[in-house]
Amino acid sequence: MTLSNHLSSRASIALIITTSCLAAVTQGYDASMMNGLNLLPSYTDYFQLNAATLGLNTAAIWIGGTLATFPFGPIMDRWGRKPGLYVVSALTIFATILQSAAQNVAMFAIARILIGFAIAGVALICPAYVAETLPPTWRSTGLGILNSIFYVGGLIAAAVTYGTSHMQSTWAWRIPSLMQGIFAIASLAILPFIPESPRFLQSKGRTEDAIRSLAIITSNGDIDDLAVVEQYEEIKLTLEWEKNQHVLSAKHILKQPPLRKRLNLTISVALIVALSGNNIVSYYFGTMLSQAGITSTDTQLVINVVLNVFCLVAALVGTYLADKMGRKPLALTSSVLQTVFLFILGALTKVFGTTDNKLGIYATVAMIFLFQGAYSFAWTPLATMYPPEVLNYSLRALGMSIYTFCFYGSGLAVTFVFPTALDTIGWKLYMINGGWDILQTMFVAWYWVETKGLTLEGIDQVFVSDHHPSTVAKLHTTEMADDARASKIDIETQEKI
Repeated sequence: MTLSNHLSSRASIALIITTSCLAAVTQGYDASMMNGLNLLPSYTDYFQLNAATLGLNTAAIWIGGTLATFPFGPIMDRWGRKPGLYVVSALTIFATILQSAAQNVAMFAIARILIGFAIAGVALICPAYVAETLPPTWRSTGLGILNSIFYVGGLIAAAVTYGTSHMQSTWAWRIPSLMQGIFAIASLAILPFIPESPRFLQSKGRTEDAIRSLAIITSNGDIDDLAVVEQYEEIKLTLEWEKNQHVLSAKHILKQPPLRKRLNLTISVALIVALSGNNIVSYYFGTMLSQAGITSTDTQLVINVVLNVFCLVAALVGTYLADKMGRKPLALTSSVLQTVFLFILGALTKVFGTTDNKLGIYATVAMIFLFQGAYSFAWTPLATMYPPEVLNYSLRALGMSIYTFCFYGSGLAVTFVFPTALDTIGWKLYMINGGWDILQTMFVAWYWVETKGLTLEGIDQVFVSDHHPSTVAKLHTTEMADDARASKIDIETQEKI
């Protein structure tokens, strides 16, 4: 089926996580790169940017992301998860070449729309692919790292833009733009070595391929391994049960409380991730630092590098704790902390933003770090971990499309609004955003469900209880395991006789 037939399960798991992360790292690279480019005179002067065109160049990626939600869901369901990854990787390479060769604002913006289109495709496909393919023991780690790698991309971009910042030519911004495509090239190189989602294969009636895919990532290719048999039986019964339900439609979703709740949870993650205040820092960090009293471009670029390292560590710690604390406690801890830090940041910016008080300036920068760390601790891993977990197979492609649309749609709105808002109301924007964060914390505490330690089919039981076929699958596979043990005892007894 794939070149992965010749690899061990651990090697296959490592490659699945690696190729998905390589595809996902582009978004972190892009956010940090634009942060760095917005600080470079060679970039702003070349395009003669004002507040409107600065917002356009930055927000173009969100335009592309919003548009990408329509085609990638059907691509996933019709042709598979891996073909979708091939498409987004190839598109990223083309778009980065176009971006680095841009001669005017229009060409640069079009390239960024295409990059946004590809990045949104990654955000839609990779979580579904990783969740459906990795064993339950690796799912939390794989999904958490998938978005935490955002900061690795950010760190690389921050280092690259700092390294080219002293160039006097347009290569100061063209080189960082061109390097954005390297990750997609590496992802394309690994794709032939990893298996397709076993759940997708089974949904298409490709039973042998589905079992082989499970064996590749579970038992070093042994299709007769009991763990493979058990998991396949659970997947098969669940997909058969879902097919026997009503045809998935907007009317059916609205009439079914479990499906409504799945989508509501998915949408809540998209809105929280996009609107918590993180986008202010991700794309307009330079403006925030200037408001805090730090105006040196070199100093801002160095702080940007350090911030990405700090956020990466926080995100990896959150990924590690997701299976220990649980998704809901992790989200609540992060939401409470980031709300407090955002209010303090607004107060510090108001008091010290226009002064030379070094202590106040340092405190403001420290609060930016604490806010980003609190956000990264939970919402970076949960952004790609929670939605594909709460969505069942038949709803996963559509649900991830809706998630991506809501994330990029709300991100587009705030990215256009934030430059003007920061110029107009300054510190008050942080206070308004802090009020939203209070509401999101209350929603998570009231509405969210826990998914820690469960298989995808086991999570389905949280929504549909005992009517779900995974209960039957567990009984059936237990009987199979008992029969296998009994047969083994009989054989050993006969050999002794």
